[in-house]
Amino acid sequence: MLFDIRCSNFAVIFGINMDRTIVHCDLDSFFVSVERLLNSALVGKPVLVGGSSDRGVVAACSYEARKFGVHSAMPMRLAKQLCPEAILVRGDHDLYSKYSNIVTEIIEERVPLVEKASIDEHYLDMTGMDKFFGAWKMTQELRQRIIKETGLPISFGFSVNKTVSKIATGEAKPSGELKVDGGTEKGFLAPLSIRKIPGIGEKTYPLLRNMGISHIHTLQQMDVFTMRRVLGQNGVSIWNKANGIDASAVVPFHQQKSMSKEHTFEQDTIDMTLLRRVMLSMIDELAFDLRNEGKLTSCVTVKIRYSNFDTHTMQARLSYTSSERELSQKVFLLFDKLYSRRMLIRLIGIKFSNLIRGAYQPDLFEDRVEDLNLARALDKIRKRYGTQAVKRGSAL
Repeated sequence: MLFDIRCSNFAVIFGINMDRTIVHCDLDSFFVSVERLLNSALVGKPVLVGGSSDRGVVAACSYEARKFGVHSAMPMRLAKQLCPEAILVRGDHDLYSKYSNIVTEIIEERVPLVEKASIDEHYLDMTGMDKFFGAWKMTQELRQRIIKETGLPISFGFSVNKTVSKIATGEAKPSGELKVDGGTEKGFLAPLSIRKIPGIGEKTYPLLRNMGISHIHTLQQMDVFTMRRVLGQNGVSIWNKANGIDASAVVPFHQQKSMSKEHTFEQDTIDMTLLRRVMLSMIDELAFDLRNEGKLTSCVTVKIRYSNFDTHTMQARLSYTSSERELSQKVFLLFDKLYSRRMLIRLIGIKFSNLIRGAYQPDLFEDRVEDLNLARALDKIRKRYGTQAVKRGSAL
């Protein structure tokens, strides 16, 4: 009872609305599902979407492939060893973004408050809708409409907060729906593996397992101060989630701000080597900022100011990403189109906009395991010693 009392007091003290209605929607095996719309021969077969080389990674896989132990972000070589009969599809970024935007438009037509968490995930705040339509029925009808109009399978979880709804979605898959009534959150979570809790990753999971914790029920019985002592503030967050506590709001993705950097040269220049190094350095810092803040961008803008102060900009869309490689390719493409006057350049700027919350998914075409590991290592150094602590050689 002690923990129930603490949860209640926590809610009252910090003003958490325990009567919220939050829905989490997730398109099932999104990339694979889109490919199956175009090629029905892939239906029912193990499918891998990702880089075709052995050094590539799996961006997505079908449920049939998962039965063999394959999962996203796995090296493609290992995935093909585990499931030799899998069909490899290279994938199409633009196509996936198109279908993602169609789903977003359908949801926004019916729901007043929507957060696009990633290319295939949405959070919906349905609080108060029961007064007019019936939130549960409305969500069911919305899911059916998405399936009918797009042909894509989608699952959703329905509860009082984002954490419980996201976990419920995972339990509802594939192509299902699950409602967790208010007041039953702890009972719903208790028998599940701690792996189900968002935020428990490769480092935290073995640490908790070494403490003898395998199911959420055990976390619920622990003292929150013990969790804080062992895992710091992250331990408190995990304990809250295990007890079904989550006050985070649904934040419309269009309210997210852009981020940008500009560089003014001491002397106006047309040195292409220098210009590209400066742009690479800015991309590196901005991409780190995206990942550090848990965001992705789908719009890149390049600005050039010439020595006569004429200023020109050009922007382009791309699939949601925080990858230096993808962003630099787009930036350089825009720069080559924009820089047509062959005049001395005084200033160059780069802006990332259309930001949403989400984690980078391995690129479908070019990402290699070595590159992903390098990016993680650089991010780790920057978080500890500062953004200027390390730079790629090409940006120096």
